[in-house]
Amino acid sequence: MNLITILRSYRIGPFAIFDFAMSYIVVYLIAPYLQKLGLKLSRAQMLWLTLPISILVHILFGKMTPLTEMFVDLHGGYAAKIVTVFMIVMACRKPSATKPVSASADS
Repeated sequence: MNLITILRSYRIGPFAIFDFAMSYIVVYLIAPYLQKLGLKLSRAQMLWLTLPISILVHILFGKMTPLTEMFVDLHGGYAAKIVTVFMIVMACRKPSATKPVSASADS
């Protein structure tokens, strides 16, 4: 058994933890480089879009993974569809500006 097979054997239900972890780690690491190439998305937006884009790519290439099968199932997979739509909505939101923490005048 090779290393990838061993790593992919750890699962939550039908989903390999390794696949999800690697997808998000890769996007997190390449996000700054994609921004330098002109992609106008924040790192957070790219992370929110990781799963929806991966579903789309799997559909385009005909690779039916358990999540893709759930997503394209017309009579089920509602949780997968809701989570995917939620992730797209979160990615489309305008990033909120965080206020810097300042010293209180009362202290």
